[in-house]
Amino acid sequence: MTRAILVTGGAGFIGSNFIHMLVDQRPDWKIVNLDVLTYAGNLENLTAVEKHPGYTFVHGDITNPEDVEKAFLACDDCDETVVVHFAAESHVDRSIVSGTPFVTTNVVGTQVLLDAARARKTSRFLHVSTDEVYGSLGDEGLFVESTPLAPNSPYSSSKAGSDLLVRAAFKTHDFDCVITRCSNNYGPYQFPEKFLPLMIANASEDKSIPIYGDGLYIRDWLYVLDHCEAILAALEKGKAGEVYNIGGNNEVANIDLVKRVLTELGKPESLMTYVKDRPGHDRRYAIDASKIRDELGWEPRFRLDQALLDTIAWYKSEDLWLQRVRSGAYQDYYTAQYGS
Repeated sequence: MTRAILVTGGAGFIGSNFIHMLVDQRPDWKIVNLDVLTYAGNLENLTAVEKHPGYTFVHGDITNPEDVEKAFLACDDCDETVVVHFAAESHVDRSIVSGTPFVTTNVVGTQVLLDAARARKTSRFLHVSTDEVYGSLGDEGLFVESTPLAPNSPYSSSKAGSDLLVRAAFKTHDFDCVITRCSNNYGPYQFPEKFLPLMIANASEDKSIPIYGDGLYIRDWLYVLDHCEAILAALEKGKAGEVYNIGGNNEVANIDLVKRVLTELGKPESLMTYVKDRPGHDRRYAIDASKIRDELGWEPRFRLDQALLDTIAWYKSEDLWLQRVRSGAYQDYYTAQYGS
């Protein structure tokens, strides 16, 4: 049986890393990448795989049923189609400025995809979500899959809404869906408005590093390749209707992570600048990933100490990629490769 996998948002940070992994680990699968190429979608993330015979890019919007249908049509020559749904507006600060694009993409777009996937009798729909839907933890405790949803930002609220729509598709229509919820990702190809690549880029150029509040916000850091391997495990072995938390077992305060970056780059802590805190800033996230470990046999392979050094080294070695993203030049790549 031949399998097609429709990856939404495959030109983004985690989606592009997932596609790279699929080419290496599942070379016989047909990969269809549906991406609208917002500011966070970068086809230069995929230059190493764009000529792969099993890879197809479809430029389209998940909120547009015609675009979604076009992506599914690209899967029609295979016996089976599965969906891995990454596409989302995901930057909390942007959601505070305006929540409407987050509701449109994350909620409406997910429902459009679910409707099309059910009509196409897709064999599995895996929805990639976030631990932010659980809200904020105190000094102790861990998020488990049964933790009540209590999102505190427009971004996380929109992701919670999309989670519930996926749950409804399973409960109402008996549609084969799986939800994964991950902690903070880091690694290659992350858009440099996000915390860690911003710190690396600014420190490398001796620019000020903004620290929200007191800097003591704690996150569990998950290397992107670990996350991709967990998603693949949930796709292939997960139980329909289940939620699987994915964590890196690496809790670190923001300020301590910045200090590690500065030390590795040989930069002074005087670059750190404390700024006004973000509204609704969650104090701590921490994941209990024992369910996916016990049921699917996955656990993280990468420890923060080494993977952080590898990530810093990647951004230093890929300075051209970074500069093209920061200047906006990367957005010309689609036209150059595919036309207007």
